[in-house]
Amino acid sequence: MLRLLSVTLLVGVMAGAGPAKAQAPTTPAVGPMPPETAATPPAAARPARPPAPVRDPLEPGMVKSVELPDGQVPPATKDGNFIIGPTHKPAMEMAVDPSVPQGTVYEFAMSSADSKFYPGVERDTAAGPAGPPGANGPVSASRPAPYTRHVAVYVPKQYVAGTAAPFMVGTDGIDRGWFTVLDNLIAQKRVPVMIAISVGSGGGDGPGSERGLEYDTMSGKYAEWVQVEVLPLAEKAAGVKLTDDPDGRGTIGSSSGGAAAMAMAWFHPEWYHRVLTRSGTFVNQQWPHNDAAPHGAWELHEHLIPESAVKPLRIWMEVGDRDNYGPPPATGPNMHDWVAANENMAKVLTAKGYHYQLVFARNAGHTDRAVRAQILPEALEYVWQDYPITGAKN
Repeated sequence: MLRLLSVTLLVGVMAGAGPAKAQAPTTPAVGPMPPETAATPPAAARPARPPAPVRDPLEPGMVKSVELPDGQVPPATKDGNFIIGPTHKPAMEMAVDPSVPQGTVYEFAMSSADSKFYPGVERDTAAGPAGPPGANGPVSASRPAPYTRHVAVYVPKQYVAGTAAPFMVGTDGIDRGWFTVLDNLIAQKRVPVMIAISVGSGGGDGPGSERGLEYDTMSGKYAEWVQVEVLPLAEKAAGVKLTDDPDGRGTIGSSSGGAAAMAMAWFHPEWYHRVLTRSGTFVNQQWPHNDAAPHGAWELHEHLIPESAVKPLRIWMEVGDRDNYGPPPATGPNMHDWVAANENMAKVLTAKGYHYQLVFARNAGHTDRAVRAQILPEALEYVWQDYPITGAKN
């Protein structure tokens, strides 16, 4: 049984005294890690990432794409590959609109002490500093470490109490911009009246960290943790009922959070059918080694998707022309190239006949904020295509 006594509940109403006040966070987006003590050596400085080369989406070997006029975004009704940029103007739906109903945000905290899935780790730089990815993935070491993570549940004004609502689970903490977009898209009847659940990671980043363990592990464990430990608390905290219909359940994430979002639906399509990723880390960043998926998320396009029966998934992806790039190894493929990984995803999804959209953004880095502000409304609308929406679009 989940220990509800340790959950701290906060409620924020996204309406009332003006946009700035309505959007002000009341808790940190990610739970704090414990302070260092004399027994804990300071973390070693991570080597600087080399500048990413600018990739041309029209060069030989890249997926065939439609290049849109600068400033345009793809139609939400079309599958395929699209090129946008180099200018990225924020979509109108990113701004608070006082004329539309404003949702309510409920927040709570989760402690590692209460988790049967993730008791908590951090990178142990003294025992084994992180190394470059090899055939079996990155080299690192972990040690036990507690965490507190924060979760926010967005409930739209139009939600009818007691009804089973569609929802999305987001990674990497409380995303109030996402909630604002949903206020606007729901009012325009471009997406269903849905719940949004923003879940913080357990902290850190990369091999050896809690975040890396949760997001970069290519298995169904993260989805199982969400199903067992997060969703019941979200329903209780917000007083909502979440649908069991996988067609009404989606995932959203960026970078390693995008890999986690994809893994949730891939390994548990009985729970999730809709996936939205930005700069998805579909690369070999998994640690510790996993014999079932030795190349981590690279396995998605290397073996898992091409060698499996088609699953009922609708997938939206974005990658930037200056997205992350790891130095190639002396031999073998470079499994730490984000552009190649996302391009490979598009190739295998096309070959298998999936409904998907890949947006290649010019003048864009890893999880580029300007691109997000331009494209998020269209991405959400695309992911929820074919789901029933009551009433006509506004």
